Amino acid sequence: MTKKIAEDDPRFAIHPKNLILIIAGLALMVIGYLLMIGGGTKDPDIFTGDQLFSFRRIVAAPVLIIAGFVVEIYAIMKKTSK
Repeated sequence: MTKKIAEDDPRFAIHPKNLILIIAGLALMVIGYLLMIGGGTKDPDIFTGDQLFSFRRIVAAPVLIIAGFVVEIYAIMKKTSK
């Protein structure tokens, strides 16, 4: 007996566990981008370097965004057992 070709398989291409990881990766990226916003002033004569160059915007947000991309790549590449 021969197996059917994968094209005949009606299931979704990505396993539900992988979809949960993809959603988690997207959530990490959204949180990272939300941490980056803000910090400006309405008065252009005032420079607020403490707000613009805070740890949250310079370190924490980019780390979360990169972690989100890593989770996305892992979720796409991970093989699931049947």
